[in-house]
Amino acid sequence: MSDQEQADIRLEFSRLKQEHADFDAAINAMIAMNCDPLQIQRMKKKKLVLKDRLMKLEDKIIPDIIA
Repeated sequence: MSDQEQADIRLEFSRLKQEHADFDAAINAMIAMNCDPLQIQRMKKKKLVLKDRLMKLEDKIIPDIIA
C-alpha cells in the first residue's frame, strides 16, 4: 500500500471516528430529552454501521501479521 493510500485511509478513519463521537453525543442528548425510542434506535444502528466501517479501515491500516 502506498503512502498516499495509507494517508487517505487515515484521514477517512479520523473523519469517521469524529462522526461516531458526534452520533454518540446526539444519542445521549436524545435519551436525556426522552425522544422517540424508535428514533434513538435508528441513530444507534447508524452508529453501529460507522463502527463497522471504522474496524474495516483499521484492519487496512494495521496489517494482520502472523508471527
